Amino acid sequence: MLQRVDVGERSLSSYRGIAPDGLLAQVREQAKQLQGARVLHLNATPYGGGVSELLRSLVPLFNDIGVRADWQVIGGDNEFFRATKALHNGLQGGKEQLSSAEETIYRQTNEQNARQLGNIGSAYDVVFVHDPQPAALRSFCDRADQEHIRWIWRSHIDTSIPNPAVWKFLRPYLAGYDAAVFTMPQFVPPHLPIERIKIIAPAIDPLSPKNLRLADSTARQVLDWIGIQLNRPLITQVARFDLWKDPLGVIAAYRLARREVPDLQLALVGSMALDDPEGWEVYRQIQAESAADPQIHTFSNLTGVGNIEVNAFQRCSDVIVQKSLREGFGLVVSEALWKGTPVVAGRAGGIPLQMSNASLETALPQTPQTPQTPQTQTQTQAAASTSEVTVGGVLVESVEDCAAGILHLLQHPDEAEQLAKQGRERVRQQFLLPRLLRDDLSLLNELLN
Repeated sequence: MLQRVDVGERSLSSYRGIAPDGLLAQVREQAKQLQGARVLHLNATPYGGGVSELLRSLVPLFNDIGVRADWQVIGGDNEFFRATKALHNGLQGGKEQLSSAEETIYRQTNEQNARQLGNIGSAYDVVFVHDPQPAALRSFCDRADQEHIRWIWRSHIDTSIPNPAVWKFLRPYLAGYDAAVFTMPQFVPPHLPIERIKIIAPAIDPLSPKNLRLADSTARQVLDWIGIQLNRPLITQVARFDLWKDPLGVIAAYRLARREVPDLQLALVGSMALDDPEGWEVYRQIQAESAADPQIHTFSNLTGVGNIEVNAFQRCSDVIVQKSLREGFGLVVSEALWKGTPVVAGRAGGIPLQMSNASLETALPQTPQTPQTPQTQTQTQAAASTSEVTVGGVLVESVEDCAAGILHLLQHPDEAEQLAKQGRERVRQQFLLPRLLRDDLSLLNELLN
């Protein structure tokens, strides 16, 4: 059931001149005491999400600096992934609860994957388990020959206010972990049975196909080939087809903005992931909502739109939208800012962290934000303006604010360009891959040395 992912080779020195030199030196320093350490990363899918993108870039860098690292993906059938989607939504505060049958398939599949791991005690010193899908696996790997292994649960989602029933189900399975990692301190769920907690924000890889430098002529040719008219303004949301990303709210905001910019185009660029069976239903909702409007374009990885196309969209769009209602981090915000494109984004999860003047440490908010859900945020919601012009663009909460933010950036291109330049520099300083590698190495040193 387990599948090893081949990631090839990468070199930390490739980031010289891109990431700050001092940061690269800190990575080397952290790696000195970890030479020969053996690390395994486990998650649920090799493609179609931010976690898989991070691991594809991060794992070969571990190997380059002397830490032996592997990446494996757990196996599961459609029933398992339907159960884990309900678990994921519940942990983010949704109303979904797991049925007794779903709880059983979750336990059984994790136990089966644990058996597949076999004698991991002879192969690894540390195991990173990413997100809730494989979280219970630790409970079924408690053998005498594995006592030296350090287990880390890395949660990439907003678990600040989990559904109590869902959290009650998952919580016991986390008791055996040696450390837990969250994107923000607010995401730590109540009564977490793990003592060592680290706050580590994700990061983007500037050398990945999605983020590498792309000539303007090439980017424009790519979008022209798939039907985008670049002589007209374009706004784009790059996100999974997921109600938490509020694609229907994006369509509503676009329609409001089109009243003043009649030739405005909207592109919704998403991906279908192995561990997200709800994606097809959301895709159908988007298609039904946009069927009568030829200026709304919907693309996915299943229709030939991959990393290079996403790169082109993020470079050529006038504005990138990321109207999330709940969000772990939202890597696409940093991706867009790295390319010098302004962003209108929901004030959710780790998005404000990316669009802030403060340092990474001081920018972390000290109080939880009021969460929104797909049920409480509607297309016709009327609310007082809560938008904020900030580094990289505009933070918003309502559909109306989103439309106003889009119009503001479209109608003030010089200001939009300056905001985007500020955003790019913030990403360079705080949200490039070597910084994530440094922070992970620091945690490994705590656990092993």
